[in-house]
Amino acid sequence: MREHTEHTARPGSGADGRHLVAVLALPGFPPFELGIPSRVFGSAVGEDGEALYEVVVCTADGAPVLSDSGFTLQPAAGPEALAAADTVIVPPTHAMPELALGGPLPPAVAAAIAAIRPGTRLVSICTGSYVLAAAGLLDDRPATTHWNLAQEFRRAYPRVRIDEDVLFVDDGDVLTSAGVSAGVDLCLHMIRSDHGVAVTNRAARMCVVPPWRDGGQAQFIDRPVPEPSVASTTATRAWALERLAEPVTLAELAAHARMSLRTFTRRFRDEVGMTPVQWLTAQRLELARHLLESSDLPVDLVAHRAGFGSANSLRQHMRSTLGVSPIAYRRTFQPASA
Repeated sequence: MREHTEHTARPGSGADGRHLVAVLALPGFPPFELGIPSRVFGSAVGEDGEALYEVVVCTADGAPVLSDSGFTLQPAAGPEALAAADTVIVPPTHAMPELALGGPLPPAVAAAIAAIRPGTRLVSICTGSYVLAAAGLLDDRPATTHWNLAQEFRRAYPRVRIDEDVLFVDDGDVLTSAGVSAGVDLCLHMIRSDHGVAVTNRAARMCVVPPWRDGGQAQFIDRPVPEPSVASTTATRAWALERLAEPVTLAELAAHARMSLRTFTRRFRDEVGMTPVQWLTAQRLELARHLLESSDLPVDLVAHRAGFGSANSLRQHMRSTLGVSPIAYRRTFQPASA
């Protein structure tokens, strides 16, 4: 999967020209997933502390809806918010079993979604993908949903190219994520696409979450939680982050953690969800992106400081991961300097 790095945020429809994000609360919504967009986009601020997004929670008809936790939500708006939004996000619902069989959307929901303006960025979190699929918005497109429901989803919506082995899928104007925390990853990914690494990192720090997990990363099905008594690789990861420009080897990482190569690699995967080499490459790529966005350093020097050794190596990693060259990436965020 390749991420889209171009700016997708146009002049916003919200207050003071902010990008307007409408979150559709459906009956039977889980509170955590519903709250993700407000929390993450609400933490995205510019250098002067100005809010970059306006987030509005709405319902299909403007009426209150009952959550799956037994409380009722009074929405801030009705379907008019969807029609005005720059981005529409659909969290999951646990009260529309007919969608699991490929059944139709409730009339009010179908009408509200049909009123969304062409070109609006459409997003689902977890099984919110069923709503987009039932509206025909995922036909012949790549998408994801919770891994445990992938086979059911395929039966109900055979035209959707579902991939349950990734955290999220960015197909340009339609984005879908897997369950729970993958919704956080997708929201951060959209902020990064709109405003770059620095804004994303600030938002992630405010939410106390990792600023970057690749969308193509596995959903970690049945991953065991490490025992509390097991030694952690946290200190070694912090040590490595201070040495990204250096050719740190797997043996050096294991030695710092005072573990054998085999034990270190196993525990690292248990804690992080990827191999040490994959993680190190991801951190170097994140640093390179930040330098390309925020400095005018030559690409050769960016590659050196990020630990890739040469501009050619950086170029290969960026093309395989992001689908663009370092120069093209910089032009996206610094048009005047490229």
